[in-house]
Amino acid sequence: HVKRLVEKPKDPPSNLALVGVYLFDKTINEAVRAIKPSKRGELEITDAIQWLIEQGKTVRHEVLKGWWIDTGKKDPLLECNRLVLEVIEPRNDGSVDGSSQIEGRVVIMQGAKIVNSRVRGPVVIGSDTVVENSYIGPYTSVGNKCNIVHSELEHSVLLDGCTVNDVHKMSDSLLGRNVEVVRSQRRPHALRLMLGDDSKVELDA
Repeated sequence: HVKRLVEKPKDPPSNLALVGVYLFDKTINEAVRAIKPSKRGELEITDAIQWLIEQGKTVRHEVLKGWWIDTGKKDPLLECNRLVLEVIEPRNDGSVDGSSQIEGRVVIMQGAKIVNSRVRGPVVIGSDTVVENSYIGPYTSVGNKCNIVHSELEHSVLLDGCTVNDVHKMSDSLLGRNVEVVRSQRRPHALRLMLGDDSKVELDA
């Protein structure tokens, strides 16, 4: 049984870490109501589990073997994406026109369209996504209902509903849902950004 949980300890008391996969019954609701926000102002799942332990509830664990990545930041997420794409099996349930090139292990989901483009795997193209006059390079996962036009991208993750239009080269990037990255025709030429808290933008010199 689990005896104690410590959230982000400076000096870890063991060589084990929480991988973030939990199965709860309804008693977790009681635990959440009982705990108070942490110093970060948030209700911590570890505090809820610790409350269950202190109340004598049964908390079991399973030691997992194999790779594990803390996906709290962009670069580890991209590395996780790379590891997952390493083991995909190629499949084409969409459409690829005669002027397009598909190389390596590429998964094209139902309803996706590849038009006059080059896709070099490992790559996953989501359902109802359109890739037109573009290059999709290795280790890229594109979500559902995205539009990629006149652009080049690689080693990136795009969630559902993204639009990338007329972008010369995008690499090592992580885009949330319904994000638009487009080249503006407005003058004067300038960067026009709308970024959330703790965002990071890297620009070429």
